[in-house]
Amino acid sequence: MPKPVTAQPDPIRALVVDDEAPARRRITDLLARDGDVAKILTAENGADAIAKIREERPDIVFLDMQMPGVNGLGVIEAIGAEAMPVTIFVTAYDRFAIQAFESNAIDYLLKPFSDQRFDTTIARAKERLNDLRLRNADSANALGHDLVKLVAQRAKPGAIWHWIVVKSRDTTRLLMTDQIDWIEAAGVYVNVHSQGEAFLCRASLTTVASRLDPFRFVRIHRSSIVNIRSIAALERRSHGEFEVQLQNGDRLMMSRTYRSEVEALLGQPL
Repeated sequence: MPKPVTAQPDPIRALVVDDEAPARRRITDLLARDGDVAKILTAENGADAIAKIREERPDIVFLDMQMPGVNGLGVIEAIGAEAMPVTIFVTAYDRFAIQAFESNAIDYLLKPFSDQRFDTTIARAKERLNDLRLRNADSANALGHDLVKLVAQRAKPGAIWHWIVVKSRDTTRLLMTDQIDWIEAAGVYVNVHSQGEAFLCRASLTTVASRLDPFRFVRIHRSSIVNIRSIAALERRSHGEFEVQLQNGDRLMMSRTYRSEVEALLGQPL
């Protein structure tokens, strides 16, 4: 009786985009040892990457975020988030490399990365690519689409707040979000705590949370958001809760509901 024929995965076409030759070589060498990768393309800059994506239609793209001229954001804008191939971000800056990016939906490589980290990343990319091919549906999300949208959104003026407008009588003040320690719900508005003072902002906590930098601010309770850089210590309490001690001396409670969000931002368990 003949053995059943096992379907072989379609060959993968990969594009490596980086302005530094050693960085490109590092990834191409790792890809070359992978039997599923049939073709490896390279691009030295963003403009070249745009042309290669449009002409070659690679399955997977390793996209450096920091390049002179047209950077990774420019590539995304030119191609369009929905049209991007399965995308893995490559960066030397940890402001892009937060645990929130490490999920089944997206991935990144933080330079310098180990062979093991690369293997984990390419395995995740293959899984998502196979899912797309099996579904054969335009509505299926490619690896990195959610992150692509987020990063592209960050490039638009006003999409992410770097200042918060607070008003008091006839005075309008601009508080830099870098100087904010934490924010608490105050009815339909919020109180913004910065440098020992509290200011009323006429926006809901949900609205403020959606406009703050997700690399820096995290919700710790249904009524409070904290600047991760303002945290001095976390003290475990009962039922999975923590007391959050800020550097300015304020003490807040972190409910277990939001513990996973804090751990995701830190990239480590509490």
